[in-house]
Amino acid sequence: MKFLETLLNGLSAGSTYAMIALGYTMVYGIAKMLNFAHGDVIMVGGYTLFIASTMMGVSPLLALLFAIVFCALIGVTIEKLAYKPLRGASPLAVLITAIGMSKLLQSLAQIVFGSATQPVDLLDLGSVSIGSLNVSMYTVITLLCSAVIMISLSLFVKYTRTGRAMIAVSEDKSAAQLMGINVNFIITITFAIGSALAAFAGFFMVLKTFNVEPSMGAMPGIKAFTAAVIGGIGSIPGAMLGGILMGVVEAFAQTSPVMAPYTDAIEFSILIVILLVRPSGILGKKRREKV
Repeated sequence: MKFLETLLNGLSAGSTYAMIALGYTMVYGIAKMLNFAHGDVIMVGGYTLFIASTMMGVSPLLALLFAIVFCALIGVTIEKLAYKPLRGASPLAVLITAIGMSKLLQSLAQIVFGSATQPVDLLDLGSVSIGSLNVSMYTVITLLCSAVIMISLSLFVKYTRTGRAMIAVSEDKSAAQLMGINVNFIITITFAIGSALAAFAGFFMVLKTFNVEPSMGAMPGIKAFTAAVIGGIGSIPGAMLGGILMGVVEAFAQTSPVMAPYTDAIEFSILIVILLVRPSGILGKKRREKV
């Protein structure tokens, strides 16, 4: 039973990582850039929940809706102000801008809310018994919601006109533009969807810890990026697989007194091993570079 409980906890954490990793992988797959401010959008979502639920007293679901809308607007704003002017710039310039935007969001949060941890007033969901196994409702809700979100996103990309346009832009921006696709609009939509997913991830993180702080999205963002690379950055199924793998490894490592202090090192070591064996990631596609 301990094994099943640990596995469920790992799947729950992995689902959260997968939601964050989807934001990274969609932006990279379509805009060909790494948005390292993505982890801090999670923090923005956390503080939006704090304002809505704790300070305004609205229901958790309404607070989540506020967080989704606000994070989507923040993502679009970041793309318009920071990344769109650098479309033709070198990857290094974009990377530095992304890191700068990450630090800017953290600094603004510290200025507005302070550096201390703030408690968030959300419902304690308790636990449910499945046979002889006692499972927290947080784990059940996280798994169900993340499964619905990931299936919906996959169906959206595969079957809707906007989703097919995203695939076209990810393959070749110039050809997509010649076919009448508004590339700027597609990139904006991608940032909005990725940021909305970050809001969901922030909600599940706050639901687990019941507090927020300016750096709450930093390490989960790095781990989710690692998950995206492990699965194959640019691949939606790869982001899901990488996130689940990271979560399960983390959960089992933390149950061992010997391995627990080295959990982060173990997770990043898996990244190194997988990239040595398969540089494009588990489900990543090899791309031929045009000379």
